[in-house]
Amino acid sequence: ENYERMKALVTELQEQAEKIRLGGGEKARKLHTSRGKLLPRERIDRLIDPGSPFLEFSQFAGYQLYGNEEVPAGGIITGIGRVSGVECLIVANDATVKGGTYYPITVKKHLRAQEIAMQNHLPCLYLVDSGGANLPRQAEVFPDRDHFGRIFYNQAVMSSQGIPQIAVVMGSCTAGGAYVPAMADESIIVGKQGTIFLGGPPLVKAATGEEVSAEDLGGADLHCRKSGVTDHYALDDNHALHLARKAVRSLNRQKKIDVTIEPSEEPLFPADEIYGIVGDQLKRNFDVKEVIARIVDGSKFDEFKALYGDTLITGFARIFGYPVGIIGNNGVLFSESAKKGTHFIQLCCQRNIPIVFLQNITGFMVGREYEAGGIAKDGAKMVTAVACANVPKITVIIGGSYGAGNYGMCGRAYSPRFLYMWPNARISVMGGEQAATVLATIAKDQKAREGKQ
Repeated sequence: ENYERMKALVTELQEQAEKIRLGGGEKARKLHTSRGKLLPRERIDRLIDPGSPFLEFSQFAGYQLYGNEEVPAGGIITGIGRVSGVECLIVANDATVKGGTYYPITVKKHLRAQEIAMQNHLPCLYLVDSGGANLPRQAEVFPDRDHFGRIFYNQAVMSSQGIPQIAVVMGSCTAGGAYVPAMADESIIVGKQGTIFLGGPPLVKAATGEEVSAEDLGGADLHCRKSGVTDHYALDDNHALHLARKAVRSLNRQKKIDVTIEPSEEPLFPADEIYGIVGDQLKRNFDVKEVIARIVDGSKFDEFKALYGDTLITGFARIFGYPVGIIGNNGVLFSESAKKGTHFIQLCCQRNIPIVFLQNITGFMVGREYEAGGIAKDGAKMVTAVACANVPKITVIIGGSYGAGNYGMCGRAYSPRFLYMWPNARISVMGGEQAATVLATIAKDQKAREGKQ
């Protein structure tokens, strides 16, 4: 039963993802291709090494976020792909979604991709085809610290840190968006397609009365021959992507790995058995070791402090040959579990081992006895260890993630390098029933104070 219900959730997720992959509507896609342009996902496919994987981020960004307005994938595609043998962060605007304009969620997704690039020292490739900020929503896109301007700030900071920034202008690149290629270390523009200008023809006419075509104002000829804003002239999308691959080949970058790597092994148990173990009922307990056995190399898990604080499972393993420390939940966190977690995190930091958190946590234990035992302080020690851990952290929410348990198990606020949620997972301050009881109690007390019952 568990297996069937979880399988249904996964199937539904995959169907939605397929729909999102299409991008804008049929009409927008036809218009895009009629101009001789490749669709954004085709561009990424031709940019990355043939047959190599593309690790996409935030595919469901913008899903049912703006009421009747559909913004598939937030109007932008981000992820990590291998280009000329180098792992790069790729950001591609999807012009079939509202002309590639930046909604608030588009900005958030773009900035998140840049954060990943900074944390992992990945060269950035921007495939630009965007109408700039979404004007009706400019108040939520333009003025604040983590809004549109932060994109260019990040480009400057990364470039100064030696993280290459390469822009490929494959369509319009207007207003603030014009800074993407201008702030890049190297930029490529497609002839008769790409345009770069701070103010487009309508704005120029409104401001100065001058009438000028987009090509004359900021086309490839102007920027490659006259202004020098762009460095390479491409004849079409395919040529531009070929030039981008050549640019990456000239970066002179080599991946430095400072951990021991062993040959990778398949787990002893089939991965799809996880469906049957976890299921979609969050109230049903399952043993997280059963999940670990289906994830790690050879199902080998060297458990740490196995007999102490056993509601938190900690131990060392390997995934694809890389060493990892794994922290998984088997119930509510007690003082002992929190101390054990703190100890294990410090060990991983000392040995330079990345940590994988498998979250399925209702929170820390509550009640008079536990408060008197200092659970607040012990929980704080674990939260501090998570916050200060200087090794890569990856969080996978495999069940519930409630209250302070989310903090102790490295939720989004604790800057994990990557955070994934399974389709059965839920995040909230507390469970629905508990929240209802708390609110009902507060309302009852309030009425009692006012003398009404």
